[in-house]
Amino acid sequence: LFTPEEEKGKTHVLLISAGMARRYWPGEDPIGKRVKWGPTQSHSPWLTVVGVVGDVKDDALDKPTQAHTYEPYLQDCAEGAMQGQCNTLNVAVRANASIIAGLRSAVHAIDPAEPLTRVRMMQQVLESSIAPRRFNTFLLSVFAAAALLLATIGLYGALAFHTAQRTHEIGIRLALGAQRGGVVRLVAGQGAKLALWGVGIGTASALALARLTASLLFGITATDPLTFAGVAVVLVSVALIACYLPARRAASVDPMIALRHE
Repeated sequence: LFTPEEEKGKTHVLLISAGMARRYWPGEDPIGKRVKWGPTQSHSPWLTVVGVVGDVKDDALDKPTQAHTYEPYLQDCAEGAMQGQCNTLNVAVRANASIIAGLRSAVHAIDPAEPLTRVRMMQQVLESSIAPRRFNTFLLSVFAAAALLLATIGLYGALAFHTAQRTHEIGIRLALGAQRGGVVRLVAGQGAKLALWGVGIGTASALALARLTASLLFGITATDPLTFAGVAVVLVSVALIACYLPARRAASVDPMIALRHE
C-alpha cells in the first residue's frame, strides 16, 4: 500500500496490478517504471510505479481480468485530477452482516449528513453479477431436462412395445426349453444394443453441436465428460428397464398362453 509520504507527497506514484505488470513489463521488475496518462505531450504528470498488487475482477466472472492502476486518493483529490470521483468513496470491509449498523453509526458520528448507500455483502455482489447468466442457465437446464424426460419416455415406450410384440416368440422359445432368465437376458441385451447405438449417434451429434452452447457456459467446457456420461447412463438404464420389464412379464406366463397371444 501507499506510505503516508507517498499519499501526501509531491512525487506522483501509483500501484499496478500483477496482470498489468505481466502485460507491459514481462520478465522485468516494474518497480520504478513510469506511466503517463494520455499522449506524451499532455500536461498529465509522469507516475512512478512503487508497487504491484493482485488482480481484481470488477467485471463479469466470464470476462478476462482487466489491468488496474491505483493512485493516492488524497493526492489526486487535492490536485483535482480525479474531478467528480472524489465526491464518492467505496469501502470494502472484511466482516459479517452484524457490523453494518456499526458502520452507519461510525460514519454518522463523523458527519451526520454523510449518506451511506448501497451497503451490500460480497455474496450479494457476486449473485447480482451472475444473475443474468444464472437465469439463462436455469432456462436451458429446464429445457434440457424436459428433452431428456421426453427422450426417456419415448425410448421406454418404443422398446416396451417392441418387446411386447415378441411375446409369441418368447412363448416358442420357452416351449422349446429355453430358460426364463436366459430369455429375459436375450431380449434385454438386444434392446441394450439398440440403445447403445442410439446413445453413440446422439453423443457424436451433441459433440458436433457443442460449440453452439459454449458461450453460455462458465467454469465448464461444452464437452464436459461427466454430463455426457450422465445422460448416456440415464438413457441406457431406461432402455434396459424398458426391455427387462416386458420381457420378464412375457417370460413369466405359461408358454401355451404366450403362443396363443396373437
